[in-house]
Amino acid sequence: MNDFPFSAIVGQPQLKTALLLCAVDKSLGGVLIRGDKGSAKSTAARALTAVLPPVARIAGCAFNCAPDAPCAICAVCNDPSAPPAQASEAPFVTLPLGATEDRVLGTLDLERALQGAQRAFQPGLLAAAHRGILYIDEVNLLADHLVDVLLDAAAMGVNSVQREGLSLSHPARFTLIGTMNPEEGDLRPQLLDRFGLMVEVGAPTDKTQRAEVVRRRMAFEADPGAFAHAWQAQQDGLRLQLQTAQQLLPKVSLSDALLDLIGQICCEFEVASLRADIVMHKAARALAALDSRLAATPDDVRAAAELALPHRRRRKPFEQPGLDKDKLDNLMQEACGEPPQPPSPSSPDGQEPSPGCGEQASPTEDEKDRQSQQAQQRLFSAAAAPAAPRISIDNLNAQGIAGRRNDVADASRGRMLRAVPDEHPDSLAVGATLRSAALRHVAQNGAQAPAALTVGKADLHRQVKAGKRASLILFIVDASASMAAQRRMEAVKGAVLSLLTDAYQRRDEVAVIAFGGADAALLLAPTRSVERAEQGLRDLPTGGRTPLPHALQLALDTVLQAGAECAPLLVLLSDGKANVPLIAGGDAWRESLALAEQLAATGAAALVLDTESGYLRLGRAAQLAQALGAECLGLEQLGADNLAVTVRGRI
Repeated sequence: MNDFPFSAIVGQPQLKTALLLCAVDKSLGGVLIRGDKGSAKSTAARALTAVLPPVARIAGCAFNCAPDAPCAICAVCNDPSAPPAQASEAPFVTLPLGATEDRVLGTLDLERALQGAQRAFQPGLLAAAHRGILYIDEVNLLADHLVDVLLDAAAMGVNSVQREGLSLSHPARFTLIGTMNPEEGDLRPQLLDRFGLMVEVGAPTDKTQRAEVVRRRMAFEADPGAFAHAWQAQQDGLRLQLQTAQQLLPKVSLSDALLDLIGQICCEFEVASLRADIVMHKAARALAALDSRLAATPDDVRAAAELALPHRRRRKPFEQPGLDKDKLDNLMQEACGEPPQPPSPSSPDGQEPSPGCGEQASPTEDEKDRQSQQAQQRLFSAAAAPAAPRISIDNLNAQGIAGRRNDVADASRGRMLRAVPDEHPDSLAVGATLRSAALRHVAQNGAQAPAALTVGKADLHRQVKAGKRASLILFIVDASASMAAQRRMEAVKGAVLSLLTDAYQRRDEVAVIAFGGADAALLLAPTRSVERAEQGLRDLPTGGRTPLPHALQLALDTVLQAGAECAPLLVLLSDGKANVPLIAGGDAWRESLALAEQLAATGAAALVLDTESGYLRLGRAAQLAQALGAECLGLEQLGADNLAVTVRGRI
């Protein structure tokens, strides 16, 4: 292997500690590594294998069985004439994002089945990763049907296969290591909780460290063998440290007082999962074993909390994982009998509050002149409108929109429902094909048919799968002066944030278009990373004219680019008062109606929320909704929560 040596990684002490802890105690559940691209996430994960103590394994075993506890279906380990077990490198298996369920779980061994073997099984990646590491790069992009498979195996430590006429199971206990870039979206909560530890990483901010990273990387790329040889002594020392820690771990104790402290910390941080307490207990003991100690200390508990709790504590929508370290320090000081530190007098962002906070400074003469020459832009925070009676809207799912929780028939990926005859299958149903060939073979040659079996074109069957299709919820938000002048943008922002929360929980894709001034802007391209949408919406100033045609043209382009992979739902928040045409001298309102009809022709579902208020109303939002083939609802009596209920009825 030509992986970068683990000992040569510069900095990243918390990341290296988390990986080593999982090597000491394989029952911790693995590590999730979050960070920006280019921050050595994959390098560290791949480098761990070289320092892991070897495992005993019989040559030829496809299930990585422990020699003293072989798998019941392993023909190699259960053979009395099998060779003795030998020390071999711990398995390191990469699960590609595009893998199929058959490749992950295992499937019928076609070659052996054609030779007449009974219950011939070809093990998959879960079998190969047993007693080792299963690594997933960009785990947050893993398809949902593969996430379901991983959840079952990670929970039970057993891979059960029920397909193609097979019914069997084998051990699949592995250390799960995943890397992800938060900009690409978050993980499903169920899979997130399966990772025992989580680490946030970033590129070094110290110029000396950055220079050393480049220096070592260049030396490694120039001559990997010589570079690895130069670090061999450190690698051997680390491997010996891990081996000693594994042997010492069963003897390490953790006092009842520290166990109570673990429970108190989890309660104070409002951690719902009891798995957090268990992981903290194991991690604290593993830290002590790694340091060659027989008893865990409060410092071990604190270090374990920083690794086990950030991704498990209760978070508000769009809030990033993390821990309040000041609060954790105070809890530790109270447990040790020390007085807690007083809170910092600074403001939440770490800056001292400025005098006269809350008072609006008087504008200068120059500022007054600028304000008189152009429409003033104002920035409103997101706030829910006053409470209003909830409304109940019938489901308008006439377009057959399928969210991630709904099945899509005859999908290209997903779980198999049935097999149908097809002479040109794009996804071969192996079991059904072989059964058809066997029946035809017996019918042609009788009961005493020879063992040789041939498969013809007429025997081929295609898999019919049930998959998932995401909904694309495209928010088109009016940020013009007609909205800002009456401070209605606060309620609108609160409504959109509530809808974004719902989209995030349903794992739908979200896009946000805002229009105001002279043009429209795509604040967020279709993605599951709604944190950036929330941030962009909070910082969105309002004011200026209403370029509604620009926004509808941008929405049309976005829907067409998404293609058939997503079912679009447009949520337009506007009063319809368009006054900036696409073409100079054109009619902005007629352009808006024409573009609305083009959007309706794509089959996209839509909902128009009329933000017009006052006694004199033009009713243009209703006309726009008619062109879109959508319903128009008024914002006059609706708060943010009610808007969320309204849109949920259409997904």
